[in-house]
Amino acid sequence: MNSSALKQLWVLMATVFVDMIGFLLVTPLLPFYATNLGARPIVVTLILSAFSLAQLLSAPFWGRFSDRYGRRPALLVGLGSSAVAFALFGLAHSIWMLFLFRLIQGAGGGTTGVVQAYVSDSVPPEKRAEALGWISAATNAGVMVGPALGSLAAKHIGWSGPGFVAAVLCTLNVLSAWKWLPESKRDDGPREASAPPPRRQPLLKSVGQVLSDPGSPVSLLIWIYAVGMLAFMGMNGVLALYLGKVYGVTKETIGYFYSYIGAIGIVMRAVLLGPTVRRFGEIGVTRMGSLSLVLGLALIPIPALLDLTRMERFALLALIVMLVPVGTALLFPATTALVSRRGARAEMGQTMGVQQAFGSTARVVGPICAGWLYEMSIKAPFWAAAAVMLATSFLTSRLTEEEPARVAAEPAADRA
Repeated sequence: MNSSALKQLWVLMATVFVDMIGFLLVTPLLPFYATNLGARPIVVTLILSAFSLAQLLSAPFWGRFSDRYGRRPALLVGLGSSAVAFALFGLAHSIWMLFLFRLIQGAGGGTTGVVQAYVSDSVPPEKRAEALGWISAATNAGVMVGPALGSLAAKHIGWSGPGFVAAVLCTLNVLSAWKWLPESKRDDGPREASAPPPRRQPLLKSVGQVLSDPGSPVSLLIWIYAVGMLAFMGMNGVLALYLGKVYGVTKETIGYFYSYIGAIGIVMRAVLLGPTVRRFGEIGVTRMGSLSLVLGLALIPIPALLDLTRMERFALLALIVMLVPVGTALLFPATTALVSRRGARAEMGQTMGVQQAFGSTARVVGPICAGWLYEMSIKAPFWAAAAVMLATSFLTSRLTEEEPARVAAEPAADRA
């Protein structure tokens, strides 16, 4: 990786770090705010899913926008919409305003695929899993810092504090990215000066291809990403409610639980992911991540069922929960790196956008299903999520090492 690419990566990491601080300033508090306004668990998860619904609708279009106009403009607009959303959260005193906040926030969050495409533009293929791991480490640093700041703001400033603090941080982030983040340098492959630009297939055809040919190299990876996200977000949608009911966690303390998870994610992505990929390969890492998530999700309810003291239950829960960020740190960056290696270079933004669209569908469905299950049994969402992760493990078993070479050898136009 040359010095220019490394500099771009560091600036991008700083941008997503601050963006994630703002995001996690408010997200862990949202279930407590919603229940305080009278929302049932299923309504809480519907509010959480509103973000992903907006992200689902916007992600593929952000990808095409960034392919045509550049990654930088797409990122700046997305960050700006997040600042507006956080200010609205600070003003929210009704359930419908929480829904509106999440919809605006999700529309800006559709640029996740643009960040991944930016990395694909700037980093050589053999370094992408590690680079995406560093990006994930930056987001997890935000996960570690943001929730604690949110709980502190709620405690010392009051109801509106977390939203306004997040809005200020996001506004500063827009200004910083506008000044320091350059446009990425895309390489769509060699072509004659007089040749037409690479032919791009329609967006809906890209989505339909994933549905109609789920066994193709890129489609299979997108399904692995989506099904894994379905399980993870199902758990995440009810985790704060579960901790509040079983362990007495409040909006003033929930941030510290998420900070613990974020700290583990940083260690995994910044320190251990790169060596693990080099040792076991990207396919091996996806399988390890899937297994870790199966175990973590299945075991979360266990401490509450055992005859232990309060401190012993917390300690055991902390050990079990560790498996979840370990699993996500292995599964999602490696899967995204494989998608970037096997997709057409000229359509990278669109491909990443389609992947995020499927991931966003999972983020919509997962919390809603978990909320419905939670109202029947507070343990059911975790065991259902573990069962879904077993399906992801089956999909990872179908990956082969021979596919990248075969796909890479195909002309981009033949795959359009």
